[in-house]
Amino acid sequence: MEDEEAEAVLRTVGRQIQMWREAAGLKQAELGTAIGYGDEMVSSVERGRRIAKPDFLDKADEVLGAGGKLSAMKADVERARYPKKVRDLAKLEGEAVELGAYDNQQIHGLLQTPAYAQALYAMRRPAYTEDEIERHVAARMARKAVFERVPRPLITFVQEEVTLRRPIGGRMVLREQLERLLEIGQLRHVSVQVMPTDREDHAGMAGPLRLLKLRDGKTLGHWEAQLHSRVISDPREAQILDMRYGMIRAQALSPRESLSFIEKILGEVT
Repeated sequence: MEDEEAEAVLRTVGRQIQMWREAAGLKQAELGTAIGYGDEMVSSVERGRRIAKPDFLDKADEVLGAGGKLSAMKADVERARYPKKVRDLAKLEGEAVELGAYDNQQIHGLLQTPAYAQALYAMRRPAYTEDEIERHVAARMARKAVFERVPRPLITFVQEEVTLRRPIGGRMVLREQLERLLEIGQLRHVSVQVMPTDREDHAGMAGPLRLLKLRDGKTLGHWEAQLHSRVISDPREAQILDMRYGMIRAQALSPRESLSFIEKILGEVT
């Protein structure tokens, strides 16, 4: 695990499982057989070295007669599965009244379909394991809860044209992704814009950027590139990003023009 908070959650869950198992008079191998897992998995979960899947907790709860106490830990365990930087970003997104993002390499994470995100993580080098890919995709999909939050935040995106044409995951995955963009672009509190490649004036040449405007009036930036990711809290730097993003939105196609543009590209993808 990459952070102390997640480790603490997994150790606590592991101790609880161990206590209930010992109270039931079962050995690790016996519990594993009863719930359909190997004794090595049970041992790893109890030591906080492996993440218990929801099915593991539900079955252990039933076999050990925990009365729902182990099953109730599923939400905490699920959050602990996500990388710390994703949890931190999701927390900020949950506090924001306005979110904005410009992307020039790929479709923004909040807009991605599971298949598109899966393909992106599968390309990563050094390569992720299948479990790591699953974990990252699940974390990215969980962040989409921001679209359903009440009160609704204002969410805006500007996508570089090339991100709509690059066939990440293949043509069918791209088609599904473009259809998803059209669907999200219809939401009243969401705006999706496209920055055409033929634009001469472009305020986003310094790279992708993200803005979060919080309930307390504070504006934060978020920057991510290669091996680094950081939140920009300095008011002067955040103000520069805010200014650039406003210019990017003004230079891009309007939301209505952008949806028509995406529909045109979708028609070209076969």
